[in-house]
Amino acid sequence: MATPNGTLRAVRMGLLMSQDEFARALRRAGEQEGTPNDASKRLVQRWESGTTAGPRPVYARALEAVTGLPIESLGFPAPALVRISEDGHGGDDLQDSPVGTPAGTGSPTPQTSPRSNYTGVWLSTYEYVSSGRGNQVFPGKHHVVLLQHGNRLTGRSLPHGSLNPDSPLTLDLQVDGSTVTGTWTEQTASEGYYRGARYFGAVQMLVEPTGRRMAGKWVGFGKEFDVNTGPWELRLMDTATTRAVLDSYNRPPE
Repeated sequence: MATPNGTLRAVRMGLLMSQDEFARALRRAGEQEGTPNDASKRLVQRWESGTTAGPRPVYARALEAVTGLPIESLGFPAPALVRISEDGHGGDDLQDSPVGTPAGTGSPTPQTSPRSNYTGVWLSTYEYVSSGRGNQVFPGKHHVVLLQHGNRLTGRSLPHGSLNPDSPLTLDLQVDGSTVTGTWTEQTASEGYYRGARYFGAVQMLVEPTGRRMAGKWVGFGKEFDVNTGPWELRLMDTATTRAVLDSYNRPPE
């Protein structure tokens, strides 16, 4: 059974692109790089459904150019170099198949926690200490799209949904009862204080009984290879992921 690529789907939705728009962006990126490709909506559907496990190099380069992320961060299994077949079909909007159930399987989403599904727009808030600025405490805030497949959650911040501009955040989480554990990656702004540095680490949170808030701690490495930690919270803003809802949260959090 194919395993859906929820990470790629979350990244695409975080970019506010339909599958067709994403395919067009990949073709434009190929032309600009001098390596044209034939990316199509059908191909994007096959990547996201897991029917095609990974992209050929010409598509991998375009994916990295469009998303701003390395190919290994887009949910493809290693090695992510496979041949592409031409069958497959699906929808055309931002949600093309039911979240939590691979399209066509009819398998129910497992009841993994107080709420059965955490898909939606969440406000992500964490705090960190900046040793280079007198150990001041700063907040990091993002409007994040979370998508659920079974007990796995994948997330990506909206393009303009960060407190600090041009600092996209990605999450890869797993739900076990009321515990949420996983990894995070943030690419800081090239013109910001951290000058485009890429940070990553782990996070563990507990889900409140309402299922509308997760709170816990993050762990990550600092610039001097020290281990840092701090609080992290996810608060549900909207369970819908339609274009109108994503547009409404495509702004810096207050």
